[in-house]
Amino acid sequence: MRTIITGGTGLIGRALADSLVADKHEVIVLTRRPEQVTGLPKGVQAVGWDGLTADGWAELVEGAGAIVNLAGENIGAGRWTSERKRRIVQSRADAGRAVVQAVQTARHKPSVVIQASGIGFYGPRGDEEITERDGVGSDFQGRVCIDWEGSTAPVEDMRVRRAVIRSGVVLSTRGGALQRMLLPFKLFAGGPLGGGRQWLSWVHIADEVRGIRFLIDHPEASGPFNLCSPNPITNSQFARAAGSVLKRPSFIPTPAWAVRLVFGEMASIVLQGQRGVPRRLLEMGFTFRFADLGYALRDLLG
Repeated sequence: MRTIITGGTGLIGRALADSLVADKHEVIVLTRRPEQVTGLPKGVQAVGWDGLTADGWAELVEGAGAIVNLAGENIGAGRWTSERKRRIVQSRADAGRAVVQAVQTARHKPSVVIQASGIGFYGPRGDEEITERDGVGSDFQGRVCIDWEGSTAPVEDMRVRRAVIRSGVVLSTRGGALQRMLLPFKLFAGGPLGGGRQWLSWVHIADEVRGIRFLIDHPEASGPFNLCSPNPITNSQFARAAGSVLKRPSFIPTPAWAVRLVFGEMASIVLQGQRGVPRRLLEMGFTFRFADLGYALRDLLG
């Protein structure tokens, strides 16, 4: 089966490509600068695109099994200035429209489009347990996610199945948020952020990849799916687990004002949270290999 991954040079895209090519699938990664891409798994083809249109790659969609749309500027890579907010939203909208355009031109359309999103879709909800039946939040993350999800919705009118993955914080030692989350502990200054009661929906990178492949392989899977461990934890619980695994102190709190001073509006990612549960995946029979945070951290950190 041929799988096309937009945003395929990022953390999730590389891990997914690695998994697929190991099982002898044909994998094509779309990237703006294919000549500069290094470290892709052997057998993965990097193809150039402009992130705006289907020019130069639309023919690859003909008869493809799946398109996995992960493209979009990293929401956690810097302070949310007005310009960065604009780029975050625009990059996702542009990529989604390009996918729709490519599917439109294909005579033999792909079996499924997997559309990325985030658990931030729901906005801050306190201690409320959140499932896919809950509505969108009114904050910036919620607005980003609903636009991101909607960018590829037109493929459904072409009778192409579409599944949306609302991912939690993806834990990996190869990139993403984990290294930044663990740095204070490595410096013997780890502890809860703010009050520590805010919830963290998380997922091990292996389960992120397995979840995406599960949705590709199950033709009955469509609509939104929370892709996060069935056991969300509070920030204080994360601190204790990280300190235990690293054998470092985990009792030194960072006050909320200090987090806001450093990160600005983006501090809401860590000071507010969602208690997300993957109800629809569990109902379909998906099992998580790393449902427990301590087990996940021990696997990742050795």
